[in-house]
Amino acid sequence: MRNRVIENPFRSFWMAGFECTDQLNNRGDRVDFLHVTSHLELIDQDYLSLGTFNFKTVREGLRWSQVETRPYHYDFSTIKIMMEAGRKHGIQQIWDLCHFGFPDDLSPLHPHFTRRFEAFCEAFALFYKSLGYADTLIVTPINEVSFMSWLGGDVAGTSPYCRNNGWEVKYAYMRAYIAGVRILKQIDPGIRILTTEPLVNVVAGLGATEQQIEDARCHHEIQYQALDMLCGKMCPELGGKMEYLDILGFNYYYNNQWIHNPHQILGWNDPVPHEQLRSLSSLIREAHLRYDRPVVLSETSHPGEDRPLWIKYISAEVMKNIIDNVPLWGICIYPVIDRPNWDNPDDWHNSGLWDMDPAAGIKSRVLHNPSAEILAISQSWMTIALTLAKNQRAYTVRNNDFSNFSLGI
Repeated sequence: MRNRVIENPFRSFWMAGFECTDQLNNRGDRVDFLHVTSHLELIDQDYLSLGTFNFKTVREGLRWSQVETRPYHYDFSTIKIMMEAGRKHGIQQIWDLCHFGFPDDLSPLHPHFTRRFEAFCEAFALFYKSLGYADTLIVTPINEVSFMSWLGGDVAGTSPYCRNNGWEVKYAYMRAYIAGVRILKQIDPGIRILTTEPLVNVVAGLGATEQQIEDARCHHEIQYQALDMLCGKMCPELGGKMEYLDILGFNYYYNNQWIHNPHQILGWNDPVPHEQLRSLSSLIREAHLRYDRPVVLSETSHPGEDRPLWIKYISAEVMKNIIDNVPLWGICIYPVIDRPNWDNPDDWHNSGLWDMDPAAGIKSRVLHNPSAEILAISQSWMTIALTLAKNQRAYTVRNNDFSNFSLGI
């Protein structure tokens, strides 16, 4: 099997993510965070502010629910404005086509969901091509399939509001995802696909039985199902292919490690770490070895006063991967501007590099100085490591079959 060289398409290692969810929350109300955070109105200001921290790559969202005005009819005018702002300020944009939301008349279990998503992908690719941009188009077809399948399929937290139906919802999402990638690649083979799945560690508690240990191991393995389907290792009838695996984005937060049963979060910064807690660098390495693809930490942040400590921790862990020659091509601070709770819009997380100040109005931007200071320090010593690291400009995949699939722990 021929080796495949994957080139690094990103303008900057440090990236910024703008919360763009347009989903239905647990009450059935539509949220639209690009408006809630005033990013659409303040996009020029937001992009200018990124220059302070040398962010040249961002994650943005199309908001499928807003763009498809009626079935198979699309209005990309807002997207065009956003793209022009990106070009004006020298910002590279990664586009989420479906970031949790879809039109009111659809759900993942609707018989037309795949057909509609495929048509949406086609329309966007043709729209982008018509603008004549020379930049490579980088897209995430559907954000966090694993999480959304659980939220909407198992705990009724969003559409389709099911319980104990997560596998069926995941299968439906991935059928649409793969169809979308296929049509995107047909229109432009140079389009790059960035997956964005949660990276987790699921373990059994201390003193667990053999059955509990096996149950936890199986739940840990579940995190890879979406990627296994995308590459055709699992459910090959969906049409997944190894070449659909391009750049692996993984989303990692403070609560991404837990004991399976009974559920208990493993604290990342406890004075005495739980013996089952794993380092982020080991989880990233596991995922990289499993698929033999370059990796991006596509979402990470922490709410409240521990934000600076989290940035320091993340930076140190990623540094270990880079020194170990793992092709890790970026860290995305997500969200870079604070956002509220989907289900309680009055509850703001204080998780961004910039906060919102209710007293100053919703359009405010207040830099969180402790986070900014530690970010600047982390960037300075990360730059040295990146200069010396291998696999940063390109990565050679060893093979394109399934022979290297393993847990890689």
